[in-house]
Amino acid sequence: MSHLLARLEEGSANPADGASAGFTYDEAKRLATHADPQVRRDLAERTDVVPEILYFLSADPDPEVRRRIAANAETPRQADYNLAHDKDAEVRAGLARKIARLAPGLSAADQDKVRHMTYDTLSLLARDQAPTIRRILAEALKSEPDVPPEVIVRLARDIEIIVAAPILEFSPILSDEDLLDIIRSSPVAGALSAIARRNALSGDVSDVIAGSADVEAIAELLGNDSAQLREETLDAMVARSRQIPRLREPMVRRANLPHGAARRLATFIADNLLQVLAQRRDLSPDTVSAVRRVVHDRLKATKPAIPTENRDALEIEAEYEKARLMKESGQLSEDMIKGAIAANHLAFARAAIGVRADLSAAVVARILSSASAKAVTALGWRAGLSMEATIQAQIRLGRINPDAILHGVGKRYPLTDGEMAMQIAIFSND
Repeated sequence: MSHLLARLEEGSANPADGASAGFTYDEAKRLATHADPQVRRDLAERTDVVPEILYFLSADPDPEVRRRIAANAETPRQADYNLAHDKDAEVRAGLARKIARLAPGLSAADQDKVRHMTYDTLSLLARDQAPTIRRILAEALKSEPDVPPEVIVRLARDIEIIVAAPILEFSPILSDEDLLDIIRSSPVAGALSAIARRNALSGDVSDVIAGSADVEAIAELLGNDSAQLREETLDAMVARSRQIPRLREPMVRRANLPHGAARRLATFIADNLLQVLAQRRDLSPDTVSAVRRVVHDRLKATKPAIPTENRDALEIEAEYEKARLMKESGQLSEDMIKGAIAANHLAFARAAIGVRADLSAAVVARILSSASAKAVTALGWRAGLSMEATIQAQIRLGRINPDAILHGVGKRYPLTDGEMAMQIAIFSND
């Protein structure tokens, strides 16, 4: 047997030379039943072995042998079909990657027996019980223009978003009718967002997403500058953004924003977004002028008529709104809070800490005016700040005497989690 193993090793070095340069059919047959699984593994990945041997190895008890057979391009399609039922997920995963490469041009009606069996294997893998296998197919097929439409539609309707999303976002095979039908069928959460990110999304599909209750999908749609949005659709989205803060930033940053939409946005968005809108270079001079007039009128109309205490409340709410938007976009970092404190933007720093801590402005105000180092330390902990930032909050926001502030033990807080939770609870009770 050592002679056969030596010939196998010699042949493996250059499988492209063909069976005549490697070993005979009888030798391969004997190696296919060898007791050493490594011998069978080496045989399974060769491309110069007759199909009968590869088919035989597709039922090998060693999973690694079957994995190599599944990945072998020379494996007979009947063996592939059998491997699609294999209990080992890695076998099916390797098979899915290979079959996806063979998918272009396949069809259910193909009369060629080999191609039809390849199609059947592809369809079977698209229904695999393991989402990972279906995801491998979806990722491999998502941009292919010539694969079986029925397989693509099945993957697009998958109950797992990790499977459906790549197809919904990228597949050129899905028509507007397919997309609209999928939307009407109450698809898995996240499906509308994936569709909203498609390149050059049509106005018809955009209209349906814009009119849905899926706020995240609408935000994705607004952020997709290649999506076609009719002016009347944008007008309706501006109206919705008045009640839904999540839509305001993507609306403000939307390319080719119509004059009327920009002007209406300027009447209610927060100051930080107002600055973004007023400084956009892609808007027409008339639109920019109109926005600036609205800003001027807004300030002029609100300033003298609002009592001091109401004006303070509005300013606090504006800072909180700014902080909420920044949190939603992932920008509300500790460094930003420390920078605001250093720049003496204390109203924003208070709001930012309150938003990160998920506490109302009233509770934050009670804590910061308590002169309690424990309470302000608990507030920093609740907001997820480091001890360094919490010390700054004690001094600058809580106005606690430097001699009375609490210091951490290294980077740890000086109080237990239970003690800090109790502090928050005390100031949260009316």
